[in-house]
Amino acid sequence: MFPRLHEGGIFFFIPLLLIYGFIITGNLIIFIVIQLDKALHMPMYFFISILSFLEIWYTTTTIPKMLSSLVSEQKTISLAGCLLQMYFFHSLGITEGCVLTAMAIDRYIAICSPLRYPTIMTLKLCIQLTAGSCLCGFLLVLPEIAWISTLPFCGSNQIQQIFCDFTPVLRLACTDTSLVVIVDAVHAVEILASFLVIALSYIRIIVVILGMPSAEGRHKAFSTCAAHLAVFLLFFGSVAVMYLRFSATYSVFWDTAIAVTFVILAPFLNPIIYSLRNKDMKDAIGRLFCAQKRAGRVGR
Repeated sequence: MFPRLHEGGIFFFIPLLLIYGFIITGNLIIFIVIQLDKALHMPMYFFISILSFLEIWYTTTTIPKMLSSLVSEQKTISLAGCLLQMYFFHSLGITEGCVLTAMAIDRYIAICSPLRYPTIMTLKLCIQLTAGSCLCGFLLVLPEIAWISTLPFCGSNQIQQIFCDFTPVLRLACTDTSLVVIVDAVHAVEILASFLVIALSYIRIIVVILGMPSAEGRHKAFSTCAAHLAVFLLFFGSVAVMYLRFSATYSVFWDTAIAVTFVILAPFLNPIIYSLRNKDMKDAIGRLFCAQKRAGRVGR
């Protein structure tokens, strides 16, 4: 059972529904545009399309149930449903972190080894990196979910969170769950490992960019990396607030506020960052809508 919010759930329902609609629409447009526009068939946009695809499913694991809980009297979820929600939520989150790492490697090679870039970052390697990211994400969480599924639960069945997550669910177990510290440590290692790889890549990229003799070249390189850097900071910043607090506890209100922000912030801002800050993407979206208008006129 999820916590009961105060009266006025409909006032939270409408903004959250609009945000969810924007997340799905924005990320779906980016994914479709990149698939259809041949000018965007390059490694950087390949990874952006994968990230947008993951964002759609990442938010879908939690937000529809949140919306249902806000307007329904029955704010419940089965144990199997709770375990599945945790599994897919964390699997997709870890996969996103791995894809962001692959994107940082892509930008590192593009800027630090531009002559070798076409021969290194082939479509085959991009697919392998994506498959590896998915494998990593969907396998790393399995042991934790399998362990939690064996625990006995008794007493209060109210989860002090707006969706199923490791720590709130483990608090309901009527047995020793001191292993939660290990779970926290595993999450911290996962987060920090990806963070370090990406941070070191971008530090090296910035050093190379600053050493470029041409001001135009520096501006173009910085503008290319700015969107990726913004998404990287947004993703890992929200992850750090959510999970790198270990045993620190907050009120139900603040836990819920942090959780909702964590779930919606990055997926909501990513389409804005990649469409408004990227000229190639804006041009491709414009071409797609112009083509649709022309097709509509011909049909009439």
